[in-house]
Amino acid sequence: MSEELEKNESGDLFSKSVRAGKRTYFFDVKSTRGNDYYLTITESKKRFGTDGKFSYEKHKIFLYKEDFEKFVEGLNEAVAHIKENAPEIEPRKEHNNESTSSEVNFEDLGK
Repeated sequence: MSEELEKNESGDLFSKSVRAGKRTYFFDVKSTRGNDYYLTITESKKRFGTDGKFSYEKHKIFLYKEDFEKFVEGLNEAVAHIKENAPEIEPRKEHNNESTSSEVNFEDLGK
């Protein structure tokens, strides 16, 4: 991949946000000073204080391309285990009608 990607205002090469109930997940592709790409995954939850004001609680994972394959393998195994063993519950209503797949496929990442 020889072409340069243009960074957005926050310095990301690519960003995707996913709303999931009360949480939002952000997938951001960034580059190091040496122009090596990595992924940050951020979970953001809106929290309300006793005074009625709110803040956002955030948790972030940095995922480097040498770890993509093992990460995806572990994630897919965990999701498969839950699907096979978790008790049946009624699914949450989503805000959009996009089809979703539980299997993650990062075939071309890191190559």
